[in-house]
Amino acid sequence: MPAHHSARSRRATERKGDLRERAILDTCETLLVQKGYDAMTVGDLAQGAGITRGALYFYFGSKQEVVTALVARTVEHLWERSRATAEADEPRRAVTAAMRRTVELWDEHGPVMRTAIDLSLTVPEIGELWSHTADLFITAITAVLERAGVQAGPEPEQAPAMARALCWMIERTFYHASQESHEELQKASSTCEHIWLTSAGLTA
Repeated sequence: MPAHHSARSRRATERKGDLRERAILDTCETLLVQKGYDAMTVGDLAQGAGITRGALYFYFGSKQEVVTALVARTVEHLWERSRATAEADEPRRAVTAAMRRTVELWDEHGPVMRTAIDLSLTVPEIGELWSHTADLFITAITAVLERAGVQAGPEPEQAPAMARALCWMIERTFYHASQESHEELQKASSTCEHIWLTSAGLTA
C-alpha cells in the first residue's frame, strides 16, 4: 500500500474515533439531564452514541471514565470562557462579565457541573479537575480584587483569602440555583455580583 494512502487512512480513522468519542460525551451530557448519573448505564451511553457496548469500551473503561472525560471537556470550556476575567483592566466590568459568563456556563452545562461537584469527593480524577478549576478561578478573582485596591497577602481580609471564599460561595449558590430555573440563576448571579463588588469596595 502506498505510504500516502496509509497516512490518509490513519487520519480518517483518527477522525472517526474523535467523532465517536464526542458522540459518547454528548450522549453522556444528555443522559445526565434526562436520567442523572446513578440511573445512566453503559448500555444507554452506547445506544445514544450509535455504537455497541463493546465499541464503547474501546474508548472508555466504565461509565465513571466517560463522566470524568465529560467533566474534563466542560472545565476546559469553563476556563476558556473565563480567562478574560484575570486580564480585563477595569474591575467593575470584569466582575459583571465574569458573572454573565458564569450564568451562561451553568445554563449550558449545569447537570455536568453538579455531577462534578457531587462526585468530586469520591472520584479522585474528578476531584482534581474540579479543584484545579477552582484554583484558576480563585487566581482570576484575586487579580480583580487586587486591581480594585484590596491588599495582597495571606491574611483573612486580604485578596487571596477573600477570593477563595467568593469562589466557593459562587459555586454553591449556582449549584442550587441551577436546579431551579434560568431566572433563579440570574438572581443568584445578581446577588453574587453584589457581594463581589462590595468585597472589592466597588459599590459606591
